Amino acid sequence: MKKSLPLTPVAGNGLLDRRLFLQSGLVLGAAQLVAGNAKAAAARPEWMSVPGEPFTLYGQPAQFEEEVVRYPAPNRVLRNNGASWTPLHRLEGMITPNGLHYERHHNGVPQIDPAQHRLLVHGLVRQPAFFSIDNLLRYPMRSQICFVECGGNSNAGWNKNPSRAEAGYFHGLVSCSEWTGVPLSTVLSEVGIDKKAKWLIADGADAFAMNISVPIEKAMDDAILALYQNGERLRPENGYPLRLILPGWEGVLNVKWLRALKAVEKPIMARNETARYTELLPSGEARMFTFTMEAKSLITSPSGGMVLKQGPGLYQVTGLAWSGRGRIKQVDVSADGGKTWAPAELQDPVLPKAFTRFRIPWQWDGSPAVLKSRAVDETGYVQPEREQLIADRGRQGFYHYNAIVTWGVDEYGEVTHVYDTEQKQSGTDVSIDADWD
Repeated sequence: MKKSLPLTPVAGNGLLDRRLFLQSGLVLGAAQLVAGNAKAAAARPEWMSVPGEPFTLYGQPAQFEEEVVRYPAPNRVLRNNGASWTPLHRLEGMITPNGLHYERHHNGVPQIDPAQHRLLVHGLVRQPAFFSIDNLLRYPMRSQICFVECGGNSNAGWNKNPSRAEAGYFHGLVSCSEWTGVPLSTVLSEVGIDKKAKWLIADGADAFAMNISVPIEKAMDDAILALYQNGERLRPENGYPLRLILPGWEGVLNVKWLRALKAVEKPIMARNETARYTELLPSGEARMFTFTMEAKSLITSPSGGMVLKQGPGLYQVTGLAWSGRGRIKQVDVSADGGKTWAPAELQDPVLPKAFTRFRIPWQWDGSPAVLKSRAVDETGYVQPEREQLIADRGRQGFYHYNAIVTWGVDEYGEVTHVYDTEQKQSGTDVSIDADWD
């Protein structure tokens, strides 16, 4: 008979061995005991007495899940410019549903007829060519599960006061999907790239006419001309009918509504790689072309705005980790503000450049606690503390915030975002800055 693991803390303030959740006998004590007589226990609810709803052409969420929605934050000045956050704190697993994938638009969502859409590949190539959507659908395809994260995700973390937004509405400009399409290397090989070409200029077909520079090395590596997302054709807000996917690289490079790729010798130095998505460092130097999204983690439950309603007892601490460098190697969790740490259980599959779900049991004793998670990826990169990130990068950057996130739990079980690990902060709400441009 297999010996059960003891409920002995492995780190300060009640964190338990991550393997406890693998034991079939471990329960959280959340079940309600049957009370009353057998007749009451056997009562049939209304929905067992009437026929159910008819078939539908496309499934919709249950009416009782109406709060599981994106949070839109349009730009206060420019119409149709803004973003919508994925509700990470209301989701489970590693895949983001298509209808909840985060949005970032510069001039609204174009309604493109796929029969009229073409991809032009030109510039320093042997044979410039147009590709229709029907053409591309004939090519061999591949799929990759990977995250896409806006470079401005979590930017409220640069503010001097902690945000009061829920976890997903603060850190939810990131989502993870299975993307399926034609390897970009296949198309580039067909048109013949000149040896002098070092970059591709990718153009979008929206009214903003997004253009951005992509190194040829990445294009020939794992880039995808995506036609499908999570098994269905792309949705308009996610780039229908064609989107460029660059696994692990910042969202602005994953150009939606892709219409042209031009092979050139030098980057175009467009607005969204000079005036934007570039950071001024404390030294006065500009940090440019920071393509790879660094390792990051986020406890999604318990997290800001939640309450431990059952009082002291056993809880699951769970969240997400991801890295543009490759696989997540380890996620450590602390319940005492970083004084001690314990490794969390990583849910399979652990894939490169994709969300990894982590879990660890926590025995809350009812006293104030400070929860943190810290991601380590396969390259050895360790997610930094906020103080370290600010010291390295200053406060002028706005983009690429990946510091450790801290949640304070008070004696009533209320969870809020905090900076100070010694006490639960109070203060006014900090609005999320939606002025991405």
